[in-house]
Amino acid sequence: MAPSVVGNDPIQQKTPCATPDSKRATPPQLQVLGKTKDGRDLKIRSYPKFDTLEEERLYRKQHLAAAFRVFADRDFDEGVAGHISVRDPILTDHFSHFSLIKVSDLILVDEDGLVVEGDEPINAPAFAIHSEIHKARPDVHAACHAHSVAGKAFAAFGRELDMITQDALRFYKSHGVYRDFRGVVLDREEGQRIAKALGQGKAAILQNHGLLTVGQSVDEAAFWFMSLDKTCHAQLLADAASAAGYKKIIIDDDEAAYAALQVGGPEKGWLAFQPYYDEQLAKTNGNFLL
Repeated sequence: MAPSVVGNDPIQQKTPCATPDSKRATPPQLQVLGKTKDGRDLKIRSYPKFDTLEEERLYRKQHLAAAFRVFADRDFDEGVAGHISVRDPILTDHFSHFSLIKVSDLILVDEDGLVVEGDEPINAPAFAIHSEIHKARPDVHAACHAHSVAGKAFAAFGRELDMITQDALRFYKSHGVYRDFRGVVLDREEGQRIAKALGQGKAAILQNHGLLTVGQSVDEAAFWFMSLDKTCHAQLLADAASAAGYKKIIIDDDEAAYAALQVGGPEKGWLAFQPYYDEQLAKTNGNFLL
């Protein structure tokens, strides 16, 4: 494959309907047709409401366990590297292969890294990163990090994504790059620097390392990771083609900003993960719920 060319002059896409002063109504995050012929309203799935915090805790743990299984199916595993966390709804300050994770394997830790529930030690780099993200972003309830092949290949360039596909627009002005690689993350100060690079976005590209995503639910964070990995793969292919003389067409800011509202909202992220959760239920007969 030809080397990636970053300095290529991309073509800016121009469309007559998008100008800097364009004014549009905010688009809906979920684009569905929900009326039957006889006039009934059809409802799409949404994040459930819970009668108790205990019910919500169980739901989050079940979907966290499923997220590990989904990641394993997509080869996001790398030995025991990589980690996914979800904020506990009750105690809000608080090494297995991804494909084997069950609800009973999950470990609850407090903000000092002390195990509250569970009988296994925790991953120190995972705690250094996730604890600082949860501390810096009260709106974030889940975070995902793994060393996927496309993710770490793109991370070698220490650059943001080009807005060249509709799927890339999920990360329009909502992803950052952490360029200060110092090996395995073991201290909370580096976790703080990663949280700073993430900012208020939903994703961070960790130079020479891998990808990180966050969300208001573990479902959302997991889907953003899956989408980010595929977007990195598409970017690498586009960069390789551009080295042969093809020009990338960059989506202009007006169109990108509008479409990002359509494809990048938390409800869209949560909904997009549900087929993968259902797939895990069917494949395992619910084994991960134990």
